[in-house]
Amino acid sequence: MRAPIGDFDNAVPAPECLDLLTEPVAAAVRAWQGSVPADQLLYVDTDPEIADTAVFVEHHGQDLLDRSANCVIVAGKRGEETTLAACLVRSATRVDVNGVVRRHLGARKARFADMAIATGESGMEYGGITPIGLPADWPLLVDASVVDTDWVLVGSGRRRGKLILPGKAFAELPGAVVLEGLGVDVAAD
Repeated sequence: MRAPIGDFDNAVPAPECLDLLTEPVAAAVRAWQGSVPADQLLYVDTDPEIADTAVFVEHHGQDLLDRSANCVIVAGKRGEETTLAACLVRSATRVDVNGVVRRHLGARKARFADMAIATGESGMEYGGITPIGLPADWPLLVDASVVDTDWVLVGSGRRRGKLILPGKAFAELPGAVVLEGLGVDVAAD
């Protein structure tokens, strides 16, 4: 089947290719619930060598710049307590770590989590972290513009491959909180 966005000739329902996903992502797909049927989670094979956003959209379609999202792990700290959270924003934006994230987590300081912590705690590969299959006790902060996008491309848990699903599905994931202004336009810097 052809993917609903981007230039991908072969999109496969994620439940049909669980072996291509990391275990936490595959487990989340197997247990999928919500208003979006599991067969609308589509897997597309991608080359990890062209994962950089600019090269990726040049190769797979300029429409993906506004229809793809990045999932980053942040660490909020207050006193001795550190809270890990995931943030999902459109690829053309950056996460407002020191504003929206810090305030929402009630943290004194917030920063991007170290790569070893992000990958070790999530069970996913760096550069492929996805909001699907994250630890259940992590808050998932989702920019409202992602939820309002008809189809969104995100990581698959691995550097190779991506998932495409309706934006509204992200609001139904465990721990999801939809926030306005989580993603800040890069041009605003």
